[in-house]
Amino acid sequence: MLNFSFQNPTRIVFGQAQLAKLSTLIPTGSKVLLLYGGGSIKSNGVYDQVVKALSGFDWQEFSGIEPNPSFETLMRAADIVRREKIDFLLPVGGGSVIDGSKFIAAAAMFHGDAWDILANGARVTSAVPLGCVLTLPATGSESNGNSVVTRYDTQQKLSFSSPLVYPKFAILDPSVTFSLPPKQVANGVVDAFIHVIEQYLTYPVNAPVQDRFAEGLLQTLIEEGPKALRDPDNYDVRANIMWAATMALNGLIGQGVPQDWATHMIGHEITAVYGLDHAQTLAIVLPALLQQQRQQKREKLLQYGRRVWQLQHSDEERLIDEAINHTRAFFEQMGVPTRLADYGITADAVDILVAKLEVNGMVKLGEHGDITPEITKQILRSAI
Repeated sequence: MLNFSFQNPTRIVFGQAQLAKLSTLIPTGSKVLLLYGGGSIKSNGVYDQVVKALSGFDWQEFSGIEPNPSFETLMRAADIVRREKIDFLLPVGGGSVIDGSKFIAAAAMFHGDAWDILANGARVTSAVPLGCVLTLPATGSESNGNSVVTRYDTQQKLSFSSPLVYPKFAILDPSVTFSLPPKQVANGVVDAFIHVIEQYLTYPVNAPVQDRFAEGLLQTLIEEGPKALRDPDNYDVRANIMWAATMALNGLIGQGVPQDWATHMIGHEITAVYGLDHAQTLAIVLPALLQQQRQQKREKLLQYGRRVWQLQHSDEERLIDEAINHTRAFFEQMGVPTRLADYGITADAVDILVAKLEVNGMVKLGEHGDITPEITKQILRSAI
């Protein structure tokens, strides 16, 4: 196992009707900016509950944070934070709203061009504190310090990470997810699944605790994901998916093990150029990447096939093939297609996407840094 230092400061408040505790979690006397997306929180009753909880606070709201939140929109919110002297942010929504709010928290306190945080790795030295109410389990953003932001004028989707933007608290009520459209449910399950994969399917370092945690999360998502589509009002199913998605990227299973975020980096470019949902891009890239990297990931692919999919073949090459095929079939079962062609994207996209990766410095991807632009082309060609 590799050396590590781990701390997660986010307080998780989990369960039905826990939104009622919101007013006790925000520091007394805070000037709050409520942030949300397209307004679904108004139709499912969450907005009214939040407004009731904020009745004792001086608060304002900012709506319209997009899926794949845009730099331009977020900077408008950051200007409001500075001008109105906001001292606490409250994102209510899914990963995009929470990711966007983390960038707002950092950008509002940043001296200089805030784009440098994303494009040049400028250090975040201060941030407005935030807490969140999660309505869409998927990204794990509710209890980590990561954020991904899209700049549409340059077709760039970039990330930053800072311990200063961990949410102080996260309220997770599975019942608020009952009204989610099937597509969002499916995307959330696939996103969480691949978060686990990127921290698990690398190479062995004798970390059985992390491996078993990861395998348990993967099996939970495999079992519960299809149930959520069949029985959308099942609280227990929703609770298991919500908690699995949080655990997938709260930092725990990634401690002391190598990680491979190549699928995400390639997927980000597909979103930036073609506008696909984040989970759709991951479902396209992962099966192709696993085939291309099957030798580098051989030991863990065999372990994955045996432990997660319960495959018993003595022919190891067949076992690896079937593990990858089962993965693809699971995404398809969730209603998330796994080929570029399924989204009308042709072979012409390969060179465009690789060129974007090169511009953004993504030329040595994977746990070994051996996924070069040429290898990425092979992956994308096999994903058509």
